[in-house]
Amino acid sequence: MTRLRTLLLVLAALLVALPSSAQAPGRVTAIEVQGNQRIEADTIRSYMLVQPGGTADPDALDRSLRALFATGLFRDVTIRPEGGRIIVNVVENPLVNRVGFEGNRRITTDVLRNEVQLRTRSVFTPAAAQADRQRILEIYARRGRFGATVEPKIIELDQNRVDVVFEINEGEVALVARINFVGNTDYSDSRLKEVIATREQAWYRILSTSDTYDPDRLNFDRELLRRFYLRQGYADVEITGATAELAPDRSGFFLTYTINEGPRYRIGEVNVTSTLRGLDPASVQRDIPISPGEWYDGDAVDRADNLLTDLLATRGFPFANVEPRVVRHREQRTVDLTFEITEGPRAFVERIEITGNTRTLDRVIRREFRLAEGDPLVTQQVRRSRDRIRSLGFFSDVQINSSPGSASDRVILNTQVAERATGEFTLGGGYSTDAGFLADVGLRERNLLGTGIDARINVTLAQYRSQVDISVTDPQFLERNLAAGTDVFLVQRDLQSTSGYNERRAGFVLRMGYEINERLRQSWSYSLVDRELYDVDPSTSRFIQEQAGSTLLSQLSTTITYDRRDSRIEPRDGYVIRGGGDLAGLGGDVYYVRLRGDGQYYIPFERMLGDPDYVLVLAAGGGWLLPYNGGDTRIVDRFFLGGENLRGFALGGAGPRDISTNDALGGQIIWTSSAEFRFPLPLPSELGFVGRVFVDVGGNYELPTNVNNSGCPATLPNCVRDDASPRVGVGFGVSWRSPIGLINIDLAQAVVKKSYDETQVFRLGFGTRF
Repeated sequence: MTRLRTLLLVLAALLVALPSSAQAPGRVTAIEVQGNQRIEADTIRSYMLVQPGGTADPDALDRSLRALFATGLFRDVTIRPEGGRIIVNVVENPLVNRVGFEGNRRITTDVLRNEVQLRTRSVFTPAAAQADRQRILEIYARRGRFGATVEPKIIELDQNRVDVVFEINEGEVALVARINFVGNTDYSDSRLKEVIATREQAWYRILSTSDTYDPDRLNFDRELLRRFYLRQGYADVEITGATAELAPDRSGFFLTYTINEGPRYRIGEVNVTSTLRGLDPASVQRDIPISPGEWYDGDAVDRADNLLTDLLATRGFPFANVEPRVVRHREQRTVDLTFEITEGPRAFVERIEITGNTRTLDRVIRREFRLAEGDPLVTQQVRRSRDRIRSLGFFSDVQINSSPGSASDRVILNTQVAERATGEFTLGGGYSTDAGFLADVGLRERNLLGTGIDARINVTLAQYRSQVDISVTDPQFLERNLAAGTDVFLVQRDLQSTSGYNERRAGFVLRMGYEINERLRQSWSYSLVDRELYDVDPSTSRFIQEQAGSTLLSQLSTTITYDRRDSRIEPRDGYVIRGGGDLAGLGGDVYYVRLRGDGQYYIPFERMLGDPDYVLVLAAGGGWLLPYNGGDTRIVDRFFLGGENLRGFALGGAGPRDISTNDALGGQIIWTSSAEFRFPLPLPSELGFVGRVFVDVGGNYELPTNVNNSGCPATLPNCVRDDASPRVGVGFGVSWRSPIGLINIDLAQAVVKKSYDETQVFRLGFGTRF
């Protein structure tokens, strides 16, 4: 019985104890923080999931511990309950006293400091140091230095501070060692290497980064290859892969592009369908610049799409949508094109917003838009507006995006621009056959005070020609389609070797011009110039000696230009025609009418020969000087043939001449024509060499009545020669777009000439600004 009683008492005690052990954790009476130096205890308590008055269950304590570590403020944290109290013991991470870089020569410290996260007075963590290390490695990798190493060193200081020093070994640049193509059968590796932007490493690319591996450029190369094949008629082309393999010694990359060319297609049928009321598809089909039988060209299809969209907008269909459809006939290897014209969604421009122009005035940007608020939204006009804003040269980037307006058919055009420096200070030097050695100094501001006004002053000092020119041009005078400006100048020319005299011109020009449409432009100018012939050689022709002294020219001029070139800087297709005249005699003491015109026609051979540098340029020009009011023309106003306008002949070397003194007299009529075929030289294209072969033909004749043989010496009764027969020069040349400027070298032979003409075999033009 005694044992049984004892057992029952023990069981009863256990039953009493069980509820107390299984009951909920005790309530928290206080949270005590220990070890903190900089961080307030209340701040640490705010991160806790357990608060006074709550319960201290193990899960809440564990999550509080993780929350404190996640702040990145602490190196170590412990949490322990003591009765109703929670003891939180922390070891704070140190503060960064200084961030330094050692061993960086190719990338400046300022650049690296802006890229890392650790800053002075920021909290140091090993994770942040490793993240910054990785970021520095990425920066070096983007510059081709994949062998770079970075080691963060920590220097402990007092008061729980550290200096962080990144020790950098930059390594060598890992250039593109070799480029391979797989799957190309119709085009050689060497031809495709000219298409892509990446280049293999070479000694002459020291000023270029094209041979540095860049992952972004690799994707760009894929697109360049795809578009190249589409232009050549490969409508099914696929660039299935572009891989880069780093050499085991990390010294270079091997790039491989995988291509599935597919068949080459010709154009089969070209059709236009339309669902627009009042539009006859046949009326626009004739304007499509694509003909059956041609090789398929993806770019030509895009150009035809844009042309049709513009054409329909001008014919009263601003919302027309043009969609080219391509139907392949693989067995016949032809492609049928159908341009489907449908009614697109109606949308109008509600508002044009401009941001990012911290310097340029809003009106300077708005006047370049080809559409205004309230106009129908035409995609082509938006694209043209963006291109016109970019062509100003005031911005490094221009983006135009649309956003919904106040109604379903209203759109807001958001224009974002990024300003760029528009001031220029230029120093230059060079040599040309006509001017000799020269030096050039210029100061220019293309966006004066953000108004779009172009102001410049330029000084050129040369052996045979010196000039000072001050110019101001407002491209939108009075906020209208009117460019206006003025020039003040002083020009001195040494023409002793040509005609035995020096010439000085000083005066000013008032200019204005306007666009009649996108292609047609007219300009007007008024000139008031004081001209002086001085230092006339006593042995020079008497017809030149008689004109020594000063004359005042008051002249009104106009020029009209029709330009359909694909580029004004490096044209390869299209043509430009210019015509105009000068009327002298509105005051002053010089009276004449001068008519002039010229044009160039560019014929590309890229489709035939596979390179855009194959271009045939046909050029022609002419002028006619007619005196009036009983006067005779002066030598400073006549035309001279030779040099730049007729290669193979010296400056003024062809045309009327006093052979007794060998002085060029100039003629009142001039005409020139030229055929020049440009082609790439067998050198890497990025070197910028282009070869040229040319034939120049021209004539210069007709002297005024007061220049005749009556004053010739008895030993040479016919000393004045004035022959209208054409002269011909043929030759070849090289143009080099070098890093220091454009260099032109011509070797030409005068094959049709007169015995008294002055020839010139070698011609050099060189100039640079830096």
